[in-house]
Amino acid sequence: MTIHSSIRSPLPPAPPTLITSAQRALRLLEAVARYPGGATAKQLARDTGLALGTAYHLLRTLVHDRYLERRDGLYLTGPAVAGLSREESPAAGHNRLNRLLTLLSDELSAAVYFSWYRKGEVELVDAVAAPGAPLIDRRHFRAAAHAHSAGKTLLALMSAEERRAHLARYPMLALTPYTLREPAHLPMLPRQGPQRAAPITQYQEYAIGTAGAAVPIVAGNGIAAVSVSLPMAQAHRLAAVAAQLRTRLSDDFASVAFGL
Repeated sequence: MTIHSSIRSPLPPAPPTLITSAQRALRLLEAVARYPGGATAKQLARDTGLALGTAYHLLRTLVHDRYLERRDGLYLTGPAVAGLSREESPAAGHNRLNRLLTLLSDELSAAVYFSWYRKGEVELVDAVAAPGAPLIDRRHFRAAAHAHSAGKTLLALMSAEERRAHLARYPMLALTPYTLREPAHLPMLPRQGPQRAAPITQYQEYAIGTAGAAVPIVAGNGIAAVSVSLPMAQAHRLAAVAAQLRTRLSDDFASVAFGL
């Protein structure tokens, strides 16, 4: 008598569903990691076998999401990659930011500040003084964003709803006779390409005897400002210092600061 077994041979596993664009993006990340000093889009396209147009589209996406940085036409790994691997502690990130501010302060002979808008608040993250350019009194920094150049820049980058909410909590009180008192008088900046706008300045609006200027930094949904301050005796230098700051500012600040 023949006995037919009811046990069937196992079926081979189904092939996994692969997302081609994700594979290509990861290949680009791997390729960039092989160039500590950075690589051009053409180099990366050649290394990964991607069409140049495809490589550009993926590189722009990776830069936008901070997995890569673009500096002087070269692509390097960004802070989001370090965050995934936990390579850099918050303390190390703060140290890097302080070094960048110190370099700028020495170069510009001005006090330099890094501020951001986070969780509904304007916050001063770090600041470095310079000989002959002491730091401003920071006790009113959060509440008087409408008066200092960094705060005016952050307010200019906020959405209308964010700005209204902030000014409802922190009314535009006069710190000096020169302080702006009306929201309509505050400058506005576009979220896309704000670096092309002129630096935002203040002359004795925050404190008598002090002038300042700030330039914006935008990375994804994060907004920040790098600002300088000078005594009014040096106010004639402010336009040149602000222009130099705007030229000198690099993606280093975004990669370090938004990775904190």
